[in-house]
Formats: sequence, C-alpha cells, structure tokens
Amino acid sequence: MVTLCAVGCATSRTGVAPARPTTAPARAPLQLSIVYPGPTDVVQAHDSCFLFGAVRGGAGPVTLSVNGTPVRVFANGAWIAWLPLPDDTLAVFRLVARADGDSALQDWTARIAPRFRPPAGRAAWIDTTSFAPAGTVALPLGEGIRLAVRAAPGATVWLRLPWGAAIPFLPDTLPGEPAWGVRAFATVTAAYRLPPAADRYVAWLPAAALCPDGKAACATLEVIAGRDTATARWPLSVGLVDLTFPSVVVLNDDTAHVGTTDSLTPGKAVPWGTYNWFFPTGTTSVLSGRWNDQVRLQLSQHAVAWVNASDVVPLPAGTPPARGVVGSVRLEPGPAAVTLRVPLPGKLPFQVTEQERSLTLRVYGAGSDINWMQYGRTDPLVTRMSYAQPTADEVTITLDLARRVWGYRTRFDGRDLLLEVRRPPQVDPERPLRGRTIVLDPGHPPLGAKGPTGLWEPVATLAVASKAKTLLEQAGATALLTRTDSTPLELFARTHFAELHDADVLVSIHANALPDGVNPFVNNGTSVYYFHPRSVALARALDVALVAELGVRDLGMGRGDYALVRPTWMPAALTEGLFIMLPEQEALLLSDEGQARYARGVVRGIEAFLRERAQEP
Repeated sequence: MVTLCAVGCATSRTGVAPARPTTAPARAPLQLSIVYPGPTDVVQAHDSCFLFGAVRGGAGPVTLSVNGTPVRVFANGAWIAWLPLPDDTLAVFRLVARADGDSALQDWTARIAPRFRPPAGRAAWIDTTSFAPAGTVALPLGEGIRLAVRAAPGATVWLRLPWGAAIPFLPDTLPGEPAWGVRAFATVTAAYRLPPAADRYVAWLPAAALCPDGKAACATLEVIAGRDTATARWPLSVGLVDLTFPSVVVLNDDTAHVGTTDSLTPGKAVPWGTYNWFFPTGTTSVLSGRWNDQVRLQLSQHAVAWVNASDVVPLPAGTPPARGVVGSVRLEPGPAAVTLRVPLPGKLPFQVTEQERSLTLRVYGAGSDINWMQYGRTDPLVTRMSYAQPTADEVTITLDLARRVWGYRTRFDGRDLLLEVRRPPQVDPERPLRGRTIVLDPGHPPLGAKGPTGLWEPVATLAVASKAKTLLEQAGATALLTRTDSTPLELFARTHFAELHDADVLVSIHANALPDGVNPFVNNGTSVYYFHPRSVALARALDVALVAELGVRDLGMGRGDYALVRPTWMPAALTEGLFIMLPEQEALLLSDEGQARYARGVVRGIEAFLRERAQEP
C-alpha cells in the first residue's frame, strides 16, 4: 500500500503519520443584539409590538425564545418577533439563544408611551391629556370650535366659561378613530371598525375672546358622575380676528435665508393636514385665523388654506389685499413647453388642478375680464382655452391638451403668473428608454430604517440605484443619481436636481418599515406611491414589475404626500420594494442578487410606463 501525504505532512520512519491532538476551530460565543426598540425608542403601541435584531456567533443551528415564545432565526442570524405588551410603561423581554451547547441570555427593557388611567375609587374623572384643541386659537366672530375630551362614561359634562355661561357636552356617538399607522399600513379592514367609546364627549364653542386678560386657561371643564365631581382647566386661549381691517401677509418659506428651500409654501385644508396648495414665495393673502403654529389664509370668500406660521411675514398695517381682475391671457409656444401668461393685479394665491388631458388654473381673490385669449401661433399641444367665474372672486382658466399631461411648473414674472406646460417627450415604442433622461433617487440619508442585522436603508437603496443606473444606460437612457455616497442630502436638493437635468422620469427608491402596533407578518410586501394624477401609470407599472421580480406580497400602489413625488415637471413615483425590518427581505437587500432584482423591477417598470405612453396617439 502506498501512503500519500500532502505537502508539509510529517511522517514517522514507519510511514505512519504521528497522532496529533485534535482541536476544534475557535468559535465566537453567542451574542444577542436588538435593533428595535432601541434604548431611546418609545413604543407608541399598547397592545402588541415587534422586536427585531440578530444572533451572532455559536455553531450549528441557533434557537431563540423571547419571553418563552419561540422565534425563528434565519441563516444570517436575523430574527423578528411580534409580542404582546404589558399594561405598563415598561416592557421587559427575556431573550434566550442556544446553539450547540452554548447559550446567551439578555433582558431587554423597552419604554412604552404612557396612557391615561382613570383614578381608582373615583366615579368622576377627566383625561387631561385628551383636551382638543389645546393651545392658542384665533378665529373671526361667528365661527366656532369643536371641542372633544375623554371623561367618565355616563357623566354630565359642562364647560364653565369665565363670564358665567356654560357649554354642554354630549357623548360622541361616532366610531372610534384607529391609529394613523393602522390607517396607513394595515391590510386587515377589521382594524378600521372601532366601536364608539362611552368616554368621549364633544361640544361646540362659539368663537369669542375666551381669555382677554392673556391667561392660557380660563375655562373650567366640570364632570359630574353621581355625587362625585371632577374639574380641570381647559388649556385653551381663544382670540378674535377682525376681518373689517384685514391683516395682509406675504409668504416666504425661507425666512431664515438659508437658500436651501423650494421657495414654495404648502397649503393644507386643515391644520397640519396633507398638502393641497403650493404657494410661491411672494404670494400675498389675508390672515383669517390661527391654531398654534398654523395660520389660516382667506384665499377668497369661500376658500381657506392653512400654512406654517413660520412661513408668514406680516405686511405693514393698512396694506390693502391684492384684489382686482384678471385681464386677457396669452399662450407663448416654445421648444420645450407652451407657456400661459396671466396678468394679475398682484401675486394672488392660485392652484393648478390636473386632469388626464387638461390643466385648470384657479386664481383666488380676482374677477374675470378675460376679453381676449390669444393662442399665438398655432401649436398642437393646447387644443382649447376656456375660462369661468365659479364664484364672485375666483377665476379659472382651463387648457385642454392634445396629449396626456407630462408635467408643468409655475412662477411669477413680475405680477404676471406663468404656467409652463411641458411637451411630452418623443418616446420610441421599440426602445422606450433610448434617449430618455431618468433620475433615480436613492432614499435617505438623513434618517433611514435599519434591518435586524443592522443594514442601513441608505446603503441598500444606493446599491439598488447604482445597479438600476447601469441597466438604464445599457438600454440607451441617460441615468443620473441624486447622490452617490452616504452624505446626507435634503429633499429639496433631490427634486431640484431632477428638474435642473430636465428629467423625463423621477423614481425614488426606498426600503420599508412599519410603525408601532402593526403586525409585520401580515402587513408587508411591495408598494409604490405617487402624488399627481400623471404619475398613476408610472406607479402602477413599477408596482407590477417589482412584484414580478421580488416575489413578495403586492400591497399595491397608493397616493402619498411624499416630497419626492410632488415635483410637477415630470412623472414621479416612490418605491418601497421590500421591508428592511423583515429578515428574509433584509437578506435580499444585502445580496447582489436581491439588489439586482430590485433594480430590474425599477427599470422594467419605467420601461413599461414609457412604452405605454409611446402608444398614445
């Protein structure tokens, strides 16, 4: 028998290798890490919450339990658990990991947002954290405020005013309101059907100078239940706005002069609501109300908008409101856009409403004297102009288009308002990406979610965007990234970059995470968001392509108030392809294969959208 030995093998004179002590390779001890909830996080849910992190070290299969509940550990050590919460402000989770004779134990304490508890032994009580509204409110005489509070069920509730009058409260019989996270992300509709709560009361307070001496709380809530009575000062001060001598303001979202804003002040239909108007710097209006840090603008007799008080600059007392008439208008065709020029009596507030093949400009605070609507030289994009006077001080001008809207933008030129209507690009139906300019935005930083093993969202989104850029360029497109490293980049800089480069399409790439209180095992998958109607087709095409590539649940598309989908010059969408907080989806985002699949989904979605638009007559 011939004995074979590898290089460096020592043998005895007899040809038999001497015995060596066998030592197992060194292995790291088991270590537990918790990514969420972290030491500074406060869990906002009170029923159940998710925990996720990773187990490292050890050898062989790893088992994990949290408070005695088995939790699956993935091959890379990642794990996520969905666990009940105690009725307390602290939750202690005992984590026990075991692997091949090794074990690790860790007790992890999470903070829970406190909630009101009725005092023991009292029939009458008031939840002083539930007063709504609270703070400072100012409204014109004749308006009113809806009040809401939680108090003892079945009680008699009054608001005692400082001059002796009393406002009665009635039980609120409407269904309860689910948490915002449930409304936004939960796929189980049963979560929306909350029964009415017997401890909710509502009332109507006519606008009046409630605390004329400057006090912050001068009305007293009284709750009577049987022989027990509870009282509390309502933390509300109400003032009056005199519209007889209107206070005129000018809007400027860069009052700090930092030069990094989009020069637009968003207007909301309700305080702190979703964006509905976009007022350029210099727009003037009349102040007609205030609710803490929100100011109400009286756009016209029947239209109001709420804006941030920090964006409002008062003009000198006695400044008259910019009112007047809209004169004759003119179209000015150009190589990239057709521009509507509208002469105004001042920088009046306005809104552009988009339909599939039309744009309507609504000017507030003006009457119509549009004797002439000049088309200039014949242009095929705008087929017809029309105007209307829907109310005494609102004028609308509508442009009907031969093609579906691709984009538009507005700006003031002196007192003239310019509406630029973008010409749709000429898309090759055989090679839709050839010659197109696509801007990809790798989502975050600043901020960004983390996965169980610590993968940071900005790292994953940049990897996906870089791969998508290569694919787009191979297909003949010019592909640009809003960032190429992990340096924080503000939102305005990203959308401004896309407009500066005249992007045909903007897509922002993200990885998703859930808010507290939403079960991650049920509510996860791919979703895509848009804001303007023109971007619906792009969002739908991206969603279909991403679901096909990534193979996860389809959460569908939605309209979302995200900054990256609000630019008006091009169709834009935001993708949430995978949930970084789920171990298997984080593993996809970590791998070259998963990043490539996400990138292919983005590119194929953009391509499908452009091909569909190329078929348009």
